Amino acid sequence: MEPLQNDREWTGRWIGAGFLHNESGAPSRPAPLFRRSFSLNGRGKRAEVFFCGLGWSELYLNGEKVGDAVLSPCVTQYDRRARYLRYDVTRLLRRGENVFGAILGNGWYDCSTGEVWHFDKAPWQDYPKLLFELVIDGRTVLVSDDSWQCLRSEGPVRFNELRNGENYDARREIPGWAAPGFRESAQWTSARVVPGPGGVMTEQTMPPCKVMKRLAVSACFPSVSGGRIYDLGQNITGWARIRVKGEAGAKITLAYAERISAYKDQILPEKIASFVRTGAFQTDSYILSGNGIEEWEPRFTYHGFRYVEVRIEGMAEMLELQGCLVHTAFDKLTEFESSDPVLNSLHACTLWSFVDNFTGIPTDCPHREKNGWTGDALMAAETGLFHFSMASSYHDWLQTMADAQRPNGQLPGIVPTAGWGFNWGSGPAWDSAFLLIPWYVYLYTGETRIIEENYEAMRRYIDFCGTMAKNHILDFGLGDWCHPDISRMADVRITSTGYYYADVMAMARYAKLLGRPRDEAAFRKLGSAIATSFNAAFYNGGGSYGKDEMTSLGCALYQGLCPASETAKTAERLDALVRENRCRADFGILGAKYVPRALAEHGYPETAYRLITQPAFPGWADWINHGATTLWETWSGDSSQNHIMFGDIAAWMIQYLGGIVPDEDHPGFSELKIRPFAPQELSRLHVRRKIPGGELDVAWTRKRGDFQLTVSIPAGIPCHVRLPDGSVHRQTVARRHYRCKLG
Repeated sequence: MEPLQNDREWTGRWIGAGFLHNESGAPSRPAPLFRRSFSLNGRGKRAEVFFCGLGWSELYLNGEKVGDAVLSPCVTQYDRRARYLRYDVTRLLRRGENVFGAILGNGWYDCSTGEVWHFDKAPWQDYPKLLFELVIDGRTVLVSDDSWQCLRSEGPVRFNELRNGENYDARREIPGWAAPGFRESAQWTSARVVPGPGGVMTEQTMPPCKVMKRLAVSACFPSVSGGRIYDLGQNITGWARIRVKGEAGAKITLAYAERISAYKDQILPEKIASFVRTGAFQTDSYILSGNGIEEWEPRFTYHGFRYVEVRIEGMAEMLELQGCLVHTAFDKLTEFESSDPVLNSLHACTLWSFVDNFTGIPTDCPHREKNGWTGDALMAAETGLFHFSMASSYHDWLQTMADAQRPNGQLPGIVPTAGWGFNWGSGPAWDSAFLLIPWYVYLYTGETRIIEENYEAMRRYIDFCGTMAKNHILDFGLGDWCHPDISRMADVRITSTGYYYADVMAMARYAKLLGRPRDEAAFRKLGSAIATSFNAAFYNGGGSYGKDEMTSLGCALYQGLCPASETAKTAERLDALVRENRCRADFGILGAKYVPRALAEHGYPETAYRLITQPAFPGWADWINHGATTLWETWSGDSSQNHIMFGDIAAWMIQYLGGIVPDEDHPGFSELKIRPFAPQELSRLHVRRKIPGGELDVAWTRKRGDFQLTVSIPAGIPCHVRLPDGSVHRQTVARRHYRCKLG
């Protein structure tokens, strides 16, 4: 493995509050404050700050917060890499005295909560610290060192933990502490130069997390505890913002949950709290200063919730509560709307789950774990890339994945990891996020940077799989996770070997892209051997694989493992299986991607549409019938109710109903293929997507046997349209109407 290197030279020093960390487990301390006063004769033409505050941080200049990011910087494998942010602060500087201030929270860097994934024992764990440089017109004029002053334990953020919450005492606020003219008391002491986290420093290229929306309360109920329960009407990631008034010392406690009792008088966090072993779960508190109307929201934690239970101790009044939606601030690219309200709800629920589960990294859920489960990210990647500008976010996270890889090529099931997830929770269906998300990014954007940077690391993973294979068959990994009937799960050897094949063939494509013909030939030869072994081991003839599970057949079709002579038989058999089961889901998260795509791709899109929209259990629409506003972890809904791993359906809607087809020969939609499918039960559909050069607009109606389509494209982009009757057209004008008859 090549040694990692910083991407810029630093003259600043890492500084901290001077606490000595007990490596056997240290308690959470109040968030330290740092400040540095300095004088300038003028602002200069351009002033930039390079700043990293671990775990999470806020930077201030002359009393004003720098930027609008929250939960910053993004989490990494800190002993391998930390990310800094670059800020243009030209506008905020002034002639004469200036002051920089910083508040540091624990974030992922200093987790002290006991939980099952062992982040409280991470090899990088230490008290928060920062690295800083101010560069004006190319000259470094201020750096972090022991000339900075630190307030170690007297600040208002008394406690902050990733999975617990934040406690804030407004009586301890220090007005003007980050502004000029402030007089430091004896409580302020010199910062200490401390060791860094151990990794190299690279700039964060992905967008930061931000408060993306504020939601009003839709309903309010009295709780059995004597408090009030506020319902936002939507399951979100983030926190509550409150406006209160009352006496000094009165306490507001905010407990967050995604479930409520049948009588709406009690929140039910138990289903998502079980893996957090110490401290309150998803609970914030605020102690009033008594100075008029007070507004507050936490800085260094976040929660997954729809409901907030508020309990008040002392004389205080809640004036307003808002829900703050927090996620990575990527741009939205796609809008979708149809004549079917169930389809629209499923699309909306999927996008809510996607943004709720991308708070710096792609996560499985925003409450119980917040972990970067690789399989969840892989299942949802095409939904993300169809709907949002995701390339830089995936770049940074996959860089962290490479940092977590072991020298033998093995990958963990969660990224980042404190060491957990290498020997359970991983496997090819999860690990393939490292090899296949780069392909999706290339397909949807045309970018090759992730492929170029990680080619050798991806090759090491293929080599690792080779050490685990027997006659090219892999027998490790979680398999078709969250199946409604575990006795019907596909053999893990089928799904793991299917991803082994997909990874090898992806490497062949990467080798071709990068001009490595010998590698390409070797990977294609290996892929052919895997396919031969797969069919010898699992094909029964007559289109059937494994024990005739939907996922087994779907895997063979989706991964391209069916021999050409047998593909039609397997597709026909899969269609029959789904229809015999009344289009109910008989698969877990892997089949949820394979089966609808395999059906639509091989001539049975009507069955795929009914599979997605049929209302009975188990199925996606059953969740809508039970009031879901996000996707669930299980078909029964007995666990987390905000998971993204069943979320490929939104990408399916855009690709097969909207007909916008990603094309590896013309990545990044440099040429367009429009191939819409119009189900019998759907009368109207409209999709808009931003693409290079402008906007693609696809709208169609179906009335009895008459199909009408309108396609609008940016000027200069070639477009090929195939109508449902099979006719093919080349569109050269910006807007064109099409019509055909359907059987």
